[in-house]
Parts: sequence; structure tokens; C-alpha cells
Amino acid sequence: MTTRRFGPYSVTLEREEKVLFPGEEITKGALIRYYDDVANVILPHLRDRPLTLQRFPDGIEKEGFYQKEAPDYFPDWISRAPVPLAGEGSQEQVLAGNRATLVYLANQATITPHVWLSRLDEPDTPDRMVFDLDPAGDDFTLVRAAARALNRILDAVGLTPFFMTTGSDGGHVWVPLRRKTGFDEVRAFARTVAECLAQANPERFTTRPRKGARKGRLYLDVGRNARGQTAVAPYAVRARPGAPVATPLAWEELDRKGLDSRTFNLRSIPRRLGQQPDPWKGMGRRAGSLSRARERWKELDEEVCHA
Repeated sequence: MTTRRFGPYSVTLEREEKVLFPGEEITKGALIRYYDDVANVILPHLRDRPLTLQRFPDGIEKEGFYQKEAPDYFPDWISRAPVPLAGEGSQEQVLAGNRATLVYLANQATITPHVWLSRLDEPDTPDRMVFDLDPAGDDFTLVRAAARALNRILDAVGLTPFFMTTGSDGGHVWVPLRRKTGFDEVRAFARTVAECLAQANPERFTTRPRKGARKGRLYLDVGRNARGQTAVAPYAVRARPGAPVATPLAWEELDRKGLDSRTFNLRSIPRRLGQQPDPWKGMGRRAGSLSRARERWKELDEEVCHA
């Protein structure tokens, strides 16, 4: 065991030699070092947002679990927030606003943090809209096409979209929003855009959630745009062979040869960030008005939805 200090907080690291990704012999210590290394770029996307923790104490080849409620044994200095339940009462969920918390969670074998699309002070008013681009197989060509089409459509209505590979099976398009509209309105607008794109390109895209109905098409999923739903955090490691990472990209990087959802991983991201700036830095300053976007949408020609 070793103890690390982060200002007033101390974290005792245990069983750092435990292998979490057997195929690559990636240990818990490597996971801890990764989140320590990327703290400056991931924390802006976590701060003030309740987290759902995806934990794998025995490694990714054993069954893991999702944890929303903060355990009693977490130290007192880990920030918590009372999150109302659907029925009555509330549960305490973890907030991660500092490097010490990230390291502590990694020490608890939290491989992937998932975040709310709203912040704690206004839980019913999202400041992020997310399109989940879910391909039927491993063909990243459809992910590229859907992402580029969404970029063009959203830009036309005055919004600023951002793209990331998920480290799993597809990509996400995130859109920063001014906190003026509720989840129902955000989800309705996202559904309108997705349906327009699918109707204009029925052989490539669909908004039908059942896998049996997709027939090789990419699913444009907007279901994360609801209160209490979460999305994988940018720069989060995924519990997949190779320890792939959900990686924010600049739009021109979609042209990168060989790019797929798992191109970047726990070992390559620190090097990438050392060579180029975070393409999502300052995302919040690009927040757009959903109300204005809806007005502009009415003026668009439906041709804008053709990929």
C-alpha cells in the first residue's frame, strides 16, 4: 500500500498490481496513473454533475456493476449530492471535482464514470444535448457520415457540435446548451433532427431502437436526453479489451485513416494530450440557444438532412 496526498486529502492505494485488463496486463495502478494524468482535461466534464460509477473490482473479464449511490465507506471528503428518486426520497451520488476524487475512484476499480447532462444546481435544465451514434456492426463509415451530417445540420441552426469516439461501438455528438430549456424540449428537438436525418437517408440510418429492425443501419439514439440519464464521460476508459478511451476529436480528425471507436486507449491518450491541445477545451463557452435553434429549424430546407 502507498499513500498519496493531494492538498488536504490523502488516498491510500491498494493492490495496484491487480490486473484489470488481462489481455494487455493493464493493472489497477495503470488505471490510477491514467486518471491522475488526465485529471485536468476530464474534470471540467465531471464537475458539479452526479456520477454513475461503472466498477470492475475483479477485472473486465468478471462481472462488474453500476453504482449510483455513494457507499458509506467512501471517505467524508468525497463530495456527495442528494439526488431525488423517481418515487420518494433521494440517494447520495458522488461528485468529482478534484484530482484526489478521481484517483480514489480509480483505486476502487471505477473504470468508467458516467455523467449527467445537467448540473446539480439546475438538475432539470440540461446544458448538454447528446446524439449517440450506434452502428449495427464495426463499420465506422456510417458513424463518420452521421457525425458529419449532424455537424452540418446543427451548425445551420446556430449550435456548436462536438464529436468523440466512445471507446465502445460508435460515436457521440455533444452539443453545449444555454440552460434555458428542460429535458423534454431538448429530447424533442434531438428526436426531430434524428428523424429528419433518418427519413432523408433510410438505407443508412434509423431511429428505431429494436436491433431486429435496424437491418444494418446506424441507430440515431437520443434517449440519453432525459433527466437522470447519463453519458460516458469524455476521456473515460471503457471496460473493453485494450482499455479504449472515449476520446474527443477535432472535426477534421474524422478523416484520419483507420479511425474507429477504439483507436485511442489508456496508453495513447496521455501522449496525444502531450502533443496537441484538448479539442473540447472551453466547450461550455460555445453554449447555444435551443429556442433560437428551433426557430432556425423552421426556416431550413429538408435537403439539409441528406448525408
